[in-house]
Amino acid sequence: ELEMVRAMGFDLTRVSFAGPGKRDSELEAAIAAGVTLNLESETEADRALGIAARLGKTPRMAIRVNPDFELKGSGMKMGGGPKPFGIDAERVPALIARIIAAGCEFRGLHIFTGSQALSAEAVIDMQAKVLDCADRLAGEAGVKLPKLNMGGGFGIPYFPGDEPLDIAAVGAALHDRFAHLPETLADAELFLELGRYLVGEAGVYLTRIVDRKDSYGETYLITDGGLHHQLAASGNFGTVVRRNYPVAIASRFAAEPEETANVVGCLCTPLDRLADKAHLPRAEVGDLVAVFCAGAYGASASPSAFLGQGPAAEMLV
Repeated sequence: ELEMVRAMGFDLTRVSFAGPGKRDSELEAAIAAGVTLNLESETEADRALGIAARLGKTPRMAIRVNPDFELKGSGMKMGGGPKPFGIDAERVPALIARIIAAGCEFRGLHIFTGSQALSAEAVIDMQAKVLDCADRLAGEAGVKLPKLNMGGGFGIPYFPGDEPLDIAAVGAALHDRFAHLPETLADAELFLELGRYLVGEAGVYLTRIVDRKDSYGETYLITDGGLHHQLAASGNFGTVVRRNYPVAIASRFAAEPEETANVVGCLCTPLDRLADKAHLPRAEVGDLVAVFCAGAYGASASPSAFLGQGPAAEMLV
């Protein structure tokens, strides 16, 4: 990813690197490039400081906080309680003081509590708690934050009955809070992570039907794709109860539904399902299946090497 953004010509001083389990070689590449490290543990901080000293570089460091609250109703919970992500909140002020004393450039805090929330009330509550938490930790450390990554959590409607997030309500609440920021946050750059919200509904996964079969009274449309390209749609990416993403027979888009069929992939695993008992137009070998809401956590989060089937082509239209 670092090489991708470098090749695109982005200012690397505006890039941050988060995630547990950073290898020393990755830390070294990031420090050499001037990327901000979102530290996930005290030992990661020690390793990064040692690498920076060897390189003769002043590292840019932020701290990822594991707070004592979570995003209610989120699809994946990334904070609150024991987690591999971030540093428990009560230990953060001491680490801020330690890395500043070691000569690093302190870049602020990263507080990401969860993802895929559709409740504006839950998102507003989470954002208020994030601002309060950041204020408290900065105050205890005796610093003013240069940056605060408030995480994301903004969801998109994948399933029947899902209501879109009331973004206007979220924006209004943020506007009110930003008008009365405490001294610790008065000069901070504030960031939101909106990847899924921005691109999730913009992507479509297309796969071709290679076989049609009946089994004990049920119809199966077998495609040349599957979970190795679209793990999220298969229900194997943090979903507790599997539900169908929006799906259509793309080559018969205007046709009326006339049968109930299961759409499955080509892998030898019962997990490889793209749609269960979907009401679709009758489809034949050669028809294309479209799976919508595929712009986030599609190809990039899927096991593309599974059983050697190969990756999907990606096209920008």
